[in-house]
Amino acid sequence: MIDTNNMITQNMTISALQDAYRSGELNVESFLTAKLKQAKDDQNNVWLATVSDEQLTEMLAALSEKSLDELPLYGVPFAIKDNIDLNILPTTAGCEAYRYQPEQSAQVVQLLMAAGAIPLGKTNLDQFATGLVGVRSPWGAVKNSFNSEYISGGSSSGSAVAVANGNVSFSLGTDTAGSGRVPAALNNIVGLKATKGLLSCTGVVPACKSLDCVTFFANTVDELNELLTIAAKQDMSDCYSRLNLGADAVYQPASGLASLKIGVPEQEQLAFFGDESAQALFANSVEQLKQAGAEVVTINFQPFLDAAKLLYEGPWVAERYAAIEEFFVNDPKQCLPVIETIIGGATKHSAVSAFKAMYKLQAFKVECDAILAELDCIVTPTAGTIYTIAELEADPIQLNSNLGYYTNFMNLLDYAAIAVPAGFLASGLPFGITLFGPAFSDRLLLSAGAKVQQLNNFTLGATQQALSKVSSTVLSDANVEQVDIAVCGAHLTGFPLNHQLTERGGYLVKSCKTSADYRFYALAGGPPFRPGLIRVAEDGTAIDVEVWRIPVSTVGSFLQGIGQPLGLGKVELDDGSWITSFICEGYAIESATDITHLGGWRAYANQNM
Repeated sequence: MIDTNNMITQNMTISALQDAYRSGELNVESFLTAKLKQAKDDQNNVWLATVSDEQLTEMLAALSEKSLDELPLYGVPFAIKDNIDLNILPTTAGCEAYRYQPEQSAQVVQLLMAAGAIPLGKTNLDQFATGLVGVRSPWGAVKNSFNSEYISGGSSSGSAVAVANGNVSFSLGTDTAGSGRVPAALNNIVGLKATKGLLSCTGVVPACKSLDCVTFFANTVDELNELLTIAAKQDMSDCYSRLNLGADAVYQPASGLASLKIGVPEQEQLAFFGDESAQALFANSVEQLKQAGAEVVTINFQPFLDAAKLLYEGPWVAERYAAIEEFFVNDPKQCLPVIETIIGGATKHSAVSAFKAMYKLQAFKVECDAILAELDCIVTPTAGTIYTIAELEADPIQLNSNLGYYTNFMNLLDYAAIAVPAGFLASGLPFGITLFGPAFSDRLLLSAGAKVQQLNNFTLGATQQALSKVSSTVLSDANVEQVDIAVCGAHLTGFPLNHQLTERGGYLVKSCKTSADYRFYALAGGPPFRPGLIRVAEDGTAIDVEVWRIPVSTVGSFLQGIGQPLGLGKVELDDGSWITSFICEGYAIESATDITHLGGWRAYANQNM
């Protein structure tokens, strides 16, 4: 009997599926039938349409005429954002009234299917790809793969969540202002916005035709590299298509970060919109790059931010109007109100204002290119924070703008970018960083991104699948055994003993809380001043902690530096898991101050230090 549940929880990386097919562990037809059923049963507003059982049977019949050795994506399920044509399903671009039946699939879809990939259907999006939030859809907000109360990011919302939830191995999105990067960051997956024109936009409903890029979402950077190799083909029917340069052909993840010079914005130019945990995670990511051997230099990020403002404050919004002009003029009320407002505002711009903005953009590009010329790439947060769906709907324009702070300039300036997971916020939601560089720096960015992903070694998407067990790239650091340790006092980010973690190659995984079973005390003595965490049977409270990951080989020396009455033991987190952490001997509270009501050491320090 077929174990359908095992198929649904199967590791979804391309290499893992290929191995399972080859060994006979999985049957292609049974597996894809189960994955299609999973898509049809989705409750997160991910899918707008799925292929029929008959259509899947036809695709499987065609696949059976080939072998695993012939097709690099043999039997690999994928999802398609519903502004990209698949000839066996209608395209809506997130608007029912716009629905049409394409005669042929987009070129990029054709290339992927020719390589053996099987599309399961079309995914939800912010209407007409206008938004970075994933809530601007008549079919409902796409729910974040980690917490349904939070946004998924957009506009390629359904495509990102389909990968993060393990429904498909990879997916297609588009990116004009960040839509191929923000959803990746908010769902703990990787996203590639390749050099503009490397992936054909033939068969894509345009948002801003001169800026649009087709993008990939996947679990690993290795897969992004493989997909780019398959699909980056020049398309003479796309006037913006470009042939890749030979210098952009080499993927070298094993080379690491040691030879790279990476720029980071000045501190006052970074924006986290009040999210201290995001700020801490980004600072940790920068420190991690340094420890991995990269030369990190501070740059003036203002020209990039100034260029970003042109995307929505300048005449480029008129391209969105031009893309659907006939449809929009006929009846603008067929669009969602927020989309009508954005696209309708384009009519105020003139040809004169467009040329003036082009001159401004070119001046910014000269300035930004000069900064990049001294670097290999630049690192930023992908998004400065995350919002709940309720928060977003209460302030849709401003919060959407906040999400584009680090992304809106990218296509205007003709840069390539990769989004990579970088930890978890205090809310428990994912956080990510972006590495970007000039056009045709894709392989360098992929190589660097692969190294960052291996160093972090997070689980994949919202699944519990481990990266170290599936990556096809073997890096020395990936084989280093690591342990997670929760800290609650002087070892927190920005506190006096944090260096004891960073010096051992440690990095911040997430900010979270303990279960509601602890009392918290300010211990006598110091400096350094330290807290004590004690588990109690009643009258407990959840206490703020940070989870850090360090090599197992360094735990002994770390333990030796811990003075009484503290030691390492096990503490329960608010998700029910138990983790190695600082614990305190009971006798110490006799001379300590109970600070449980403050909920954490940072709150205590802000009042008393």
